[in-house]
Amino acid sequence: MTSPLSPPHAVVAAGLSPAWQTIMRFASLEPGEVNRASDVQRCASGKVLNVAVALGALGAISRAVTVMGGAAAGWTAAEFHGLGIELAAVPTIADTRCCTTLLDDATGRTTELVENAPPITPGELSRFVVAYEAAVAGAAAVVLSGSLPIGTPVTIYRDLLERTSCPAIIDARGPELLAALPCRPMLVKPNREELARTVGRPIAVEADLRGAMEEIRAQGAEWVLVTAGAKPALALGPAGCFRIVPPRLDRVVNPIGCGDCLAAGIADQIGRGREALEAIRFGMACATFNCGTLLAGRLERLAVGRLVADMRIEPA
Repeated sequence: MTSPLSPPHAVVAAGLSPAWQTIMRFASLEPGEVNRASDVQRCASGKVLNVAVALGALGAISRAVTVMGGAAAGWTAAEFHGLGIELAAVPTIADTRCCTTLLDDATGRTTELVENAPPITPGELSRFVVAYEAAVAGAAAVVLSGSLPIGTPVTIYRDLLERTSCPAIIDARGPELLAALPCRPMLVKPNREELARTVGRPIAVEADLRGAMEEIRAQGAEWVLVTAGAKPALALGPAGCFRIVPPRLDRVVNPIGCGDCLAAGIADQIGRGREALEAIRFGMACATFNCGTLLAGRLERLAVGRLVADMRIEPA
């Protein structure tokens, strides 16, 4: 387990699809009827901001680099100031998207109402790249995550990696992931569906999964980690292929942001000099802890550390 006394280190979370999130909880959600929420919470969200929040909770010097406009930009700046997270949010003409999560206590179902990230201008993208270069200087690790706004060049993650000297984790799919692979990211973490979309063919059985992971590794990724929700994840890297089995949770509160906490946990550990498999184990524990919380990324390091001991890694 990682010592809480490890020295602080800077980790950058960068992405172009932030959001302002409303989370509404219902005793029972009835489609087509008037539903009154029993609880409502609002917070900064989207992959890039979830990762930044999780990194800050883990004790890293968290630096978020993104683009934001409208009221959500001010709300996020205020929230991040309170959390002690460095935020470089390039102003945009378009308002940042607002998304809504509906939690149904009766069924345990989570429903996501998601806006697409609005387009950004070439000038805004250029300023984002400049802000990223400043943030990543001297960083111990970086997480690049999230879908791209319509019109954004699919090479953007590659362009960022070309300006990056520290280990990088990429949470992306499709053309933007493929374009970044020649830059040899330390780890990429698509889920099964995202991996299938990236390689352009269905993944029906484990042999298909292994073949797709090997293809991504051959194109440049050092480690490929494929998640499957609460089921075991599969990791392929220089040390071989491994299955990571998370402990069973008694109750899932809100699964949103678990993948972001996974990426943050891995980056935190890589930033502290841990080996890849140890970092992956810790990241999986972060994701498991997040399932039991209402707001994404609000990790508790000691509680995560206790979950690490229950996380099994076995050769696959």
